[in-house]
Amino acid sequence: MRRKIPNTAALVAFEAAARHENLSVAAAELCLTESAVSRQITALEEYLGLKLFNRIRNRLSLSNAGRIYWEHVWASLDQLEKQTLSLMAHQGLGGVLELAVIPTFTLKWLIPRLKGFYTQHPEVLINMRERPEPFLFRNSNFDAAIHFDHPAWAGVIKVDLFGEELIPVVSPRHFDVAAIRDPADLRDIPLLHKATAVRADAWKRWFARVGCKQSYSLRGPQYELYSMLIEAARAGLGAALVPRFYVDDDVASGFLATPFAEGLPDEKRFCVVYPDYKQDFPPLTLFLDWVVDEARRFSAARENMMAPYKVAAQ
Repeated sequence: MRRKIPNTAALVAFEAAARHENLSVAAAELCLTESAVSRQITALEEYLGLKLFNRIRNRLSLSNAGRIYWEHVWASLDQLEKQTLSLMAHQGLGGVLELAVIPTFTLKWLIPRLKGFYTQHPEVLINMRERPEPFLFRNSNFDAAIHFDHPAWAGVIKVDLFGEELIPVVSPRHFDVAAIRDPADLRDIPLLHKATAVRADAWKRWFARVGCKQSYSLRGPQYELYSMLIEAARAGLGAALVPRFYVDDDVASGFLATPFAEGLPDEKRFCVVYPDYKQDFPPLTLFLDWVVDEARRFSAARENMMAPYKVAAQ
């Protein structure tokens, strides 16, 4: 069946005119005459059966329908251009992987390892954009996402990576870590919180896990991202409960200290999520093989690092 898609030239003319809301500027950008751009837009409006622009004297402005349509046309043309340039650059090899990510995990775990992927697969380009919440792939340009496992991910394939463990950290430059011998000693330090409903009681659950029957207030400032929590702890604003691997470097360099080895394990599971119609997409297949292997080696190294603490606990 023939697709119901307008002429590409008309879409390109409309996108430029809508972006500038000016026919002469759009015409100069496209190396066309103003009348040629106008004819393309008129033909598109006739095809759609509605007005995309409001024309008042010599002024041009998008109609409500035109603005909605422009957002979709711009995104589609942008994606088509990226895929075309990628195909030309790689001469049919490799491709582009559009990846949705959560910010702190990407900064602390994925990006520091990504050079290894490019060393193995220089023909693949990975574009990353932040999407903090689950979404529908068919309503996006994403091929896959690195995210938390969540019931909201429906009709997708999920590949488990590893779990998250939260540990308390403080700044040794602002607090006497040696004096924090018991979890109850944290009562004199402001507690910093992750600003989500799921994380709201993380400190309470950590105290319960370490057997501390605290009765003091757990109120404290909240931060949207773990990266903010970490920086707040480094600045001496209080004690933060954060994923262990997010602060490994800060602890090793002395910017942060972990007064207690006991963590809150497997708070959430990190995973790769993608729609089933992308399962044979070569860039995704290559990335999956690599990231799963990286996660396996990371988990093994983490187990070896934590072995002495587990023995001591027994």
